[in-house]
Amino acid sequence: MERPTPCIPSPCGANAICKEQNGAGSCTCLQDYLGNPYEGCRPECVLNTDCASNRACIRNKCQNPCPGTCGQNADCQVVNHLPSCTCIPEYTGDPFRYCNLLPREPPPSEPGDPCIPSPCGPNSQCRQVNGQAVCSCLPTYIGSPPGCRPECVVSSECLQNRACVNQKCIDPCPGTCGLNARCEHHNLRLPHQYMSILVCHLHVEQTLSAEILEALHHALV
Repeated sequence: MERPTPCIPSPCGANAICKEQNGAGSCTCLQDYLGNPYEGCRPECVLNTDCASNRACIRNKCQNPCPGTCGQNADCQVVNHLPSCTCIPEYTGDPFRYCNLLPREPPPSEPGDPCIPSPCGPNSQCRQVNGQAVCSCLPTYIGSPPGCRPECVVSSECLQNRACVNQKCIDPCPGTCGLNARCEHHNLRLPHQYMSILVCHLHVEQTLSAEILEALHHALV
């Protein structure tokens, strides 16, 4: 006849095991279970509400839900059992993925040169007077900023007896014609074009000597 054992049938509750000790059955909860082993053991948690507000029920254990939740350069806080991620100071982005360093704003600069950049426009110059930009046209340019322009681009912009040379209206004759020649310049406006014409006229000084006059006289007599 077999000797009865105190653990058969088990005197323990659910999720508990029985061990014989000194001829009597001793009940203990399974690992990670708690409660009265003779009445029944339960896991640490089944729902988040079984845990403190800064813990979550993970695999029947009340644990910190933050590890591995937030991205780089982000902090994690547990609010009502749920992890909440925020970028650390001076960083921005998606805290659950990656937070980037905020671009640094340049320090406030001192009042600079009002002529940099120049507000004057092309063919002009800028100078600072009492902290203000004063604009004027470059030498050889006419008009007023920002509309400074050369004196001429084509000869039609000059007077009738002037030609546009190097963007200046000048007399084109000096040095043009040969010895004993007279120069005339004319701007001609044609139906579809404009022409600048130089004409050289030959000077003939007919000075007859007394000998030539006498020879002519005898030849005619």
